[in-house]
Amino acid sequence: MTGGGLLVAGTTSDAGKSVVTAGICRWLVRQGVKVAPFKAQNMSLNSFVTREGAEIGRAQAMQAQAGRVEPTALMNPVLLKPGGEQSSQVVLLGKPVGELSARGYHGGRQQQLLGTVLECLAELRGTYDAVICEGAGSPAEINLRRTDIVNMGIARNAGLPVLVVGDIDRGGVFASFFGTVALLSRQDQELIAGFLVNKFRGDVSLLEPGLDMLHDLTGRRTYGVLPFRHGLGIDEEDGLRISLRGAVRESEVSSPVGEDVLRVAVCAVPLMSNFTDVDALAAEPGVVVRFVDRPEELADADLVVVPGTRGTVRALEWLRERGLARALVRRAAEGRPILGICGGFQLLGEHIEDDVESRRGQVEGLGVLPVRVRFAREKTLTRPVGEALGEPVEGYEIHHGVAEVTGGEPFLDGCRVGRTWGTHWHGSLESDGFRRAFLREVAAAAGRRFVPAPDTSFAALREEQLDRLGDLIEQHADTDALWRLIESGAPQGLPFIPPGAPA
Repeated sequence: MTGGGLLVAGTTSDAGKSVVTAGICRWLVRQGVKVAPFKAQNMSLNSFVTREGAEIGRAQAMQAQAGRVEPTALMNPVLLKPGGEQSSQVVLLGKPVGELSARGYHGGRQQQLLGTVLECLAELRGTYDAVICEGAGSPAEINLRRTDIVNMGIARNAGLPVLVVGDIDRGGVFASFFGTVALLSRQDQELIAGFLVNKFRGDVSLLEPGLDMLHDLTGRRTYGVLPFRHGLGIDEEDGLRISLRGAVRESEVSSPVGEDVLRVAVCAVPLMSNFTDVDALAAEPGVVVRFVDRPEELADADLVVVPGTRGTVRALEWLRERGLARALVRRAAEGRPILGICGGFQLLGEHIEDDVESRRGQVEGLGVLPVRVRFAREKTLTRPVGEALGEPVEGYEIHHGVAEVTGGEPFLDGCRVGRTWGTHWHGSLESDGFRRAFLREVAAAAGRRFVPAPDTSFAALREEQLDRLGDLIEQHADTDALWRLIESGAPQGLPFIPPGAPA
């Protein structure tokens, strides 16, 4: 028996597809429905490693957590990781299979992956009661429709009803809804079941006449109006957003436990990946996290984080061009705290031998840590566990660079010299005891009277946030009608809205 399904599409990128998908997953699992998320093709530098050692988008890992299931490669069979303006690494079923230009991918490779994508979706639907799929961008990208495998391409092939999400906070949501439908072919329009308004502020009764007119124009209903809520952008695909910082700051602001706050500056390096690593820092009461791109912004920071990047050599050049490299070297010499994660760890070393990512050969690093890095063609994808600062730690690794540590004190898989730490482990700061021990060391080195809160649980905060998403769906969407869509598909006899897709 095949489980039910739904595709959550959007009028634009960042309309709220990821969080709506997560919210529906959390609502369903609370009703006792066995549910899985799915995104056929994801473009993101924020990724995660599953227990079987597969790399998928972090958004799908978050959605799996919303559904209380273990994430797998089936949930995101194609992941594109941009390496610049012209090309991306293609990760298929959790493993990298090569680099392709946008023209090469959309010119034929994408369509070749449709069979694999459909097989993954069919396997999930054979295992779960419901599969909630997330689209990408807009389903009305008419220039890409011929090779589409993530929006109407998969909806048509799998017979999925489509719910279109629109961000009313941007304005123009009615035109966006109507135009999205009107630019689709007759066969595609037959699957567009209706709309979901996201990020509404104000009195819903003032919106209702517009929803009625939209129904008259399109023959399609609106399944809910979700109110604007701060801090719900958890595990974004890309963009400079810090999810839990937003949630903590914009809801009830927690005062620091000690007398001082702790200031964290994150270097906003190019092709920054897994910037979600700092979410756990931002979740701590009294920790202020900001992204920076100028050396003077490091001056008052108690901790500087150099995050992961898809372009380690490019990030190194960027740091030098902006004067941040000199500021980091000076900071290390002064014994002021620095944490390098993954690519940020690699560029703090002595030199990098890269014939894989940038193909620049040997490049001198910042020389802060006694580490030599060689880029291997095989990518390391692991879920390590260990101990540091007397506390248990869990993390995940996603990198081509192989580090040879020649000195310093051991620190996870990397090393520590003075007040500079380096590791390949993403997610280590989500281990509560380790995070508190690390922040105590940082505060002592910075001379701050900062005390970590003894009871901050990152996992509990994440669960609270996912429950808030489920509450939004349960309280502000027509859940009975949503379930009918998932179980039975799009309503029959939906009208065609001209002009339809161009020939």
